[in-house]
Order: sequence, then C-alpha cells, then structure tokens
Amino acid sequence: MKKNTLKATLLAAMMSLSIGTSLAADYKQNPFTLAYDGAITENVKGKVNIHPVSYKLNGIDISANVYTPANYDPAKKYPAIVVAHPNGGVKEQVAGLYAQKLAEQGYITITADAAYQGASGGTPRSVDKPANRIEDIHGMADFITQYPGVDVARLGLLGICGGGGYSLAAAETDKRFKSIATLSMFNSGLVRRNGLQNSQLDTLQQRLQQASDARAQEAAGGKILYSGDANLTDEQIAKLPFELYRQGYEYYWKTHAHPNSTFKYTTSSLLDLIRFDATDHIDLINKPLLMIAGSKADTLYMTKDAFAKATGTKKKELFIIDGATHIETYWVPKYVDSAMSKLTPFYSQNL
Repeated sequence: MKKNTLKATLLAAMMSLSIGTSLAADYKQNPFTLAYDGAITENVKGKVNIHPVSYKLNGIDISANVYTPANYDPAKKYPAIVVAHPNGGVKEQVAGLYAQKLAEQGYITITADAAYQGASGGTPRSVDKPANRIEDIHGMADFITQYPGVDVARLGLLGICGGGGYSLAAAETDKRFKSIATLSMFNSGLVRRNGLQNSQLDTLQQRLQQASDARAQEAAGGKILYSGDANLTDEQIAKLPFELYRQGYEYYWKTHAHPNSTFKYTTSSLLDLIRFDATDHIDLINKPLLMIAGSKADTLYMTKDAFAKATGTKKKELFIIDGATHIETYWVPKYVDSAMSKLTPFYSQNL
C-alpha cells in the first residue's frame, strides 16, 4: 500500500511539473507571447523589464523586444548585447530566453524578428536570404546603440543556431561588436548546400534548378514556392534521420511553439543560401570569440570548423556542453545554465 501511495504521489508530482512547464512555455499564457520557461509576465519596478519596440530597417518594419536590467536607470550607462534568433525561430523563443538571462546579469539586450519573418514586415513572407539576416544584426546594433542608457563602447553579440552563423558574418566587418559568442552555431549556407552532415551532396544541382525555376516563377508574377514547410505526424517525426530535426519539430511545433515561427522559406532563397558560407571571411574577426555547442549536437562539426578557421582573433574559446544536443541548449535548464556559466564571465571580461 505504501509503495502504491508513494508511486501515485510521485506520478502526480511529475504530472504537475510537466503541466507547469508546458504552461510556462505556452505563448498563449504570456501577455508578451513569450514561449520559454521563466518568461517575464509583467513589468515590475526594480526587476528585469521587457519593452516591445519597432523600427525601420531599409523601409521594413522590424519588431523587437528590448530587455532592461533590474533597477534600470536611463541616466546611467550599461553594456548591451544583440541576440540573433535561430532559423525559423522568433524573438519570443530561445533568443528571448537568453536575452532575459543576460538582462538579469545587468545588460540591456535586444532580440528582433528577422525581416520578412515573425512579426516583422516584408513580402513575400519567409524570405530567408543571408544578406537580409546579416543586415538584421547590423540593424539591431543601430537601434540599441541609440537606446537610453546604452554604452556604445560596450556592445556584444550572441547568435543562436542560424543566427550564430549570421552573427559571425556580421562581426567580420561590424567592429561595433566588442565580443562575439555563438550557441549551437548553424552554418546555413553549408547545410543548404550539402545537407546536414553532407547528406544531400548528390541532389545539389537538382535543388539549384528548383530554386532557379522558383525565382523565374516569382519574377513572372506566379505563385511563391516554399521549402522546408511540413506538418508531420509524431510517427513521421520519429523517422527523421537527425536528432536536430526530431527535437526541432518537438520544440517548434509543440513545447515552445509560437504562431510566428515556421521552418518554411521561399525556395528562391536557396539561390542566395547555397552560395553563402558563414566562415568565408571569419579571419576578419579580431575580437574575443566564444563558441558554445553540445557534445551530442548533430551540428557540432560546424562550430568546430568555424572555430578552427577563426584565426584573426587572439582570444577565443570553444566550450562543449557535455551531453547536450543542439535543441537541448535552447531550453533544458541544466544546459542553459551551463551556457550562461560561460557567457556571463565572457561578456563581463570583454565588455
């Protein structure tokens, strides 16, 4: 009887924890539609606050969130950090989580939806061109360096997943960033070109032809074609060949879903993506660089490759989170804490 009672109690506790976690990551339960555990639900004086903002970037309306630290005083000077979101992600997901975590450490942070994506403007929707994503990062820097209280001499950059690859590219030439960090860096051009872990080398020319045809169709006023869009069943998800995609569907479609987040992108974007590589001029980065990735991540090879090629900086560190997959660095508390344990001293020493 005691064993059964104990089991029932433990089961109830686990269910309660599961439900609590689910609700905490449910955008519908958050007034700012934030989809991560521990998200701000209201602005309280003396605490970390969130400020939805918008600004123009090359004529496009950009939707962003600025996080200010506890006891923020616009008359004082604070270091600031730009946070670039993953491919398919939006500012309310993992980018918001790390932006909030960093604000808790005393930084003013900004994370914005990429142009043509999320709540930002731009048509056609879901254009995913590297030049745009890099410009988004420059644009966040433009905005936040004019924000009250920001010390322009202490600006950092954090890029997550695809945002990590684009952050490397942006930091190659934008010397406003005094330190650069990436988390689970994803080299979008490399993967769109060769497939994850070189799994699509034999279809490259075929995919280029499809992208070319899609662009021609757009130019003629025809239907916009999309790639990467899928509504898979649990059974189909389980059969996907890489953990990144299996856990990615779980994260983006279920546990941390947001209506503005989508995997799809215009097929014509592949013309630009396939000729892009985040490491092409990485030797131009001459500022402190921290690259973080999970030891079990399908994408770890991309971080290691970029790190080895980053020969222009005299101060760089590769930190591997033991046991973590790519997606688990987005939300699993112990892995997020592990990443923060490196990001906190890194920015403290280099901003």
